[in-house]
Amino acid sequence: MEPALDFWRGKRVLITGHTGFKGGWLALWLTRLGARVTGIALPPNTSPNLFDLARIADGVDSHFCDIRDADALSRLVRSARPDIVFHLAAQPLVRASYDLPLETFSSNVMGTAHLLEALRGLETVRVAVMVTTDKVYRNHERPQPYREDDPLGGHDPYSASKAASEMVIASYRDAFLAEQGVAVSSARAGNVIGGGDWSADRLIPDAVRAWQAGAVLDIRRPHAVRPWQHVLEPLAGYIALARQSWDRPDLADAYNFGPDSAGVASVRDVVEMARGAYGAGAVRYGNGQDGPHEAGLLALDAGRARSILSIAPKWPLAQAVDRALAWYSAQQKGSDARALCEAEFAAYETTR
Repeated sequence: MEPALDFWRGKRVLITGHTGFKGGWLALWLTRLGARVTGIALPPNTSPNLFDLARIADGVDSHFCDIRDADALSRLVRSARPDIVFHLAAQPLVRASYDLPLETFSSNVMGTAHLLEALRGLETVRVAVMVTTDKVYRNHERPQPYREDDPLGGHDPYSASKAASEMVIASYRDAFLAEQGVAVSSARAGNVIGGGDWSADRLIPDAVRAWQAGAVLDIRRPHAVRPWQHVLEPLAGYIALARQSWDRPDLADAYNFGPDSAGVASVRDVVEMARGAYGAGAVRYGNGQDGPHEAGLLALDAGRARSILSIAPKWPLAQAVDRALAWYSAQQKGSDARALCEAEFAAYETTR
């Protein structure tokens, strides 16, 4: 379902994490749709980064703030007086969470609580979409896709922190915000790919960095299976969830956003698609034994989003990979990053 132009025009929207990969794309899209966007986040932590290259601050009231600072966050939220909130700010990496467990828990659990607390008593806000992850489920490495009512849990600090944040979100919704008239939902999305991500320990950015430098791409766990999707797929879901919850606060709940079964693929499959799209690239596959524990198999059941929100993926995995590699290639050759993003929005919005 395409975003509704008339709905978003003039809406005051707050995005936390707008300097990150998904948050940056979301800020650009909502600005394109006519929303008045305020962003709260830490400064970008990679160079290059989408925030600077796509000049996201040009269309956003941008503020740098650590969401672990409850007072500073509350002042910014209340000054923005948002109608709708999208919460994406987080420590987002599994491997980094092993090195920074306390930072991961404080950012992902208490940062979420600080934002929800800032929304208490804020008269303007009507909808909050709190983005977590597909890794919130207690993963038993089973072939069946996880549904929203499956038990939550997490082995690594990242997954555990996001599962804990789900409990915080549900508590604030049930104890405070539903009674206040705020529709609070959590959004659990699968692995996303697309241009403009330069984070460490993510498959496509790692591949682009290696191949553009003429280096070998090292893959630790080629047989790990994940639900892959282009970044615009879950963002379209978040936007639709917020729009529909505006008129129907009873929709507030947890939702999976993921591909159909064809989008659930191994790391090796995605690497080979990327290598084909790039046209070259050396790869060295490991045996899956290196590094700390990471889940080997994960799939999501996105049936609830499809049936309730009429959300369905538009771009198959191979097309998503092709578009991502084309974005990086064009940007490296000098194309303007913001123009490349605008072209992706236009292509997605016109895909049936």
